[in-house]
Amino acid sequence: MYAAIGVVVLIVMVFGGFALTGGALGPVMHAIPHEMLIIGGAAVGAIITGNSMHELKALGGCLAKIFKGPQHNKQDHIDAIILTTRLMKLLRTEGPVALESHVMEPESSTIFAEFPRLLANKPLTALICDTLTLIVVSSGTLEVHAVEEVMDNAMKTHFHEIYEPQHSLQNLADALPALGIVAAVLGVVKTMGSIDEPPSVLGGMIGSALVGTFLGVLLAYGIVSPMAGRLKQILQHDEQIFHAVKQVVIASLHGWPQPLVVESARSGLGHSFRPGLSEMLDALRSR
Repeated sequence: MYAAIGVVVLIVMVFGGFALTGGALGPVMHAIPHEMLIIGGAAVGAIITGNSMHELKALGGCLAKIFKGPQHNKQDHIDAIILTTRLMKLLRTEGPVALESHVMEPESSTIFAEFPRLLANKPLTALICDTLTLIVVSSGTLEVHAVEEVMDNAMKTHFHEIYEPQHSLQNLADALPALGIVAAVLGVVKTMGSIDEPPSVLGGMIGSALVGTFLGVLLAYGIVSPMAGRLKQILQHDEQIFHAVKQVVIASLHGWPQPLVVESARSGLGHSFRPGLSEMLDALRSR
């Protein structure tokens, strides 16, 4: 929501300020569609050239994420800690056999069924189930540092993939000023072809060409670059729930007491999603 508000404020202040200082919006509005055709077309072509269909689909999904915000809320982070804690407790008290059905088929698990929003996050569910499946099939003989390394590698791969759209968006922001210059140069070329026109006509043509430079800079630093920055913030928020799950698994394998396991996961969450310790323990007891 804030991203949309920001874009509206940007447009109103830039064009409103220009109009209030005596600028004529008519010539600018007349030139914008033609300049946007060049700049926007070049930008779309560059994105298609530099990405596969998979990355293009991911980029489209991330553009929606910019306006929707992080995937999970505070309650989801609490639930992730509770879910993983319950699974690790089941492993400790009843053994690998009792845990096997839950992690091999999470869609049929009574425990996972209590957390449908987490179950819908396929990479998160895979991290939990794949890790615990390794523990189950090894009958608990895996060393803790080996499990931690496997989880770190899985998260590193996932995070690298989800950040690709953000990198593409930032690269586009870096390229837009140059694409604006391309549009401006074409406008100058067009103007030079009409050099025998009266000054009033030439002035309008040169002004239209300069709108290309203006749009390239405005889009780059006023819209696309801030959107890339916002997307990076959101993806960093989305990472936290994975780290909380990992911390519960590793701390449990180390044999820490449950309150300490919960605190190690809770304290690693950002302030936006971090519950109080008493709140976390109460939620754990109630489930």
